[in-house]
Amino acid sequence: MSSSSTAPNLDDEIENLQARVSVLKKQLRIQTSTLIASPSTRQLFTPPPTTSDAANPVRQKLLTHAVSQQAHNQQCLYRTCAGLTTFRVQDPDPNAVDGGAVLGLRIEVFSRTKFLRPYYVLLNRPYGPAPSSSSSSSGSNRRRNHLRLHRHTVPPCIPLAGLAARHLPPPGSDERKQGLPRFARALRREIVRYHHRLGVVADLRKAAGLEGEGERLPGQTLVDITPADAEAKQLSIEWADGRTGRLVMGDDGEILKLVALGDEGRDHEAARELLGGAVRVDEVVKSLLAAAKG
Repeated sequence: MSSSSTAPNLDDEIENLQARVSVLKKQLRIQTSTLIASPSTRQLFTPPPTTSDAANPVRQKLLTHAVSQQAHNQQCLYRTCAGLTTFRVQDPDPNAVDGGAVLGLRIEVFSRTKFLRPYYVLLNRPYGPAPSSSSSSSGSNRRRNHLRLHRHTVPPCIPLAGLAARHLPPPGSDERKQGLPRFARALRREIVRYHHRLGVVADLRKAAGLEGEGERLPGQTLVDITPADAEAKQLSIEWADGRTGRLVMGDDGEILKLVALGDEGRDHEAARELLGGAVRVDEVVKSLLAAAKG
């Protein structure tokens, strides 16, 4: 056998070994951090105050690592359980309304095994007392405490203005009271749904072998799956033989409609083949993965 034919095999083996070593090192770091941060292990290297071995550099290094890991665990637990928090901000603008007092909402989203960058919504109170002198003091206070959207980092595809109009109506618009908790919960629900749909689209593309490490289906049946709108509720699908389709997805990933078009109009067979009786997009992902594995 010539050396030219064995060289690629050796390169592949070296690359595979390096990848396995990288995975093993990552697992070792995770297991080490888990063991050191456990309460029983921490008690072993936490010396009493009178122990002469308290200044041991190895012991101090382990203790520092344990404290750091414990803080990281606490932060992850907080971000997971408290996905919606409030905070106060002072507007530096000297001409800001309400003395520059701003109420902030911090929205945490966990998607595809990692925390995303938090979203922020800032609200202020620009409404003063009612101009009519005959208004009661309680009505004047309610008007002064009405909140209004000031700034935000929410994606434009989220119906933020509609949610604010529903849950934070301005004074005098109707008899409804403002409901900040309802507004915050509804807003976070919309953001979580949006990222869930994006995750489903990414899983669908990977299952079809269109990106990442997914394997192509036999014959490369699907050649493109992309969102067709900003909300990722509609997906544009293309087959290798020129057929196209449009899949309409609900807020929580349920399939509302799938239309496939061929040279002779609607292709019901292609739609049935892709769905396979699925009612949710993640079920289509599972069927594609099963087909890829054969």
